[in-house]
Amino acid sequence: MKEARRVDDVLSSAQVCEEYPLFRSAQSLAELRWRGTGPDYIKTHPGRSGRVYYRRSAIEKWLDERTVSNGGAAA
Repeated sequence: MKEARRVDDVLSSAQVCEEYPLFRSAQSLAELRWRGTGPDYIKTHPGRSGRVYYRRSAIEKWLDERTVSNGGAAA
């Protein structure tokens, strides 16, 4: 049995893509970061050498903000 997910797990881009198929690739996440429209992220070092991670709670929040309720206004 898998260990229960914690809300604040820290995930790499590859782990985000594996667990959330909406994000097709690490490159699609990078493009969202570049556009400034993606989920909040953690960067370990400034510049191109910094690794990027995401809190599970930030991914869930980003998805919740884009969820349209049935009968609600269009996104």
